[in-house]
Amino acid sequence: MKVVEKKISILEIKRMAKRMFGILVKAVIDVKKEIMVINAELHADEEQYLLQRGSKQEDLWGINLYPEKKGDDFIEFDSMINLKPSQDNYSRGVDDPKIQKKIIQIINKLVQR
Repeated sequence: MKVVEKKISILEIKRMAKRMFGILVKAVIDVKKEIMVINAELHADEEQYLLQRGSKQEDLWGINLYPEKKGDDFIEFDSMINLKPSQDNYSRGVDDPKIQKKIIQIINKLVQR
């Protein structure tokens, strides 16, 4: 598991993917602090790590990164931690387009492609 507060290279993400799941890495984004934790077996583990570091539940969103893919296919909005009825998010995805846009901006800032 790695906290990313500054740039991480796509090559490092590719290495992480090969070691863990082959084609993807799991990440949890804190949309308020604009950081992410990457490369754990479960989004819940990454979420817990950020909560212990002072993040707030409502700011955390789980995604998958596919380092071999480009464009919209690079990020997948899919995680059990995204089920947040109290925030009107009733799916494993990220239903609010504003939050999706914020996550994409953070990924573009943190991942050097």
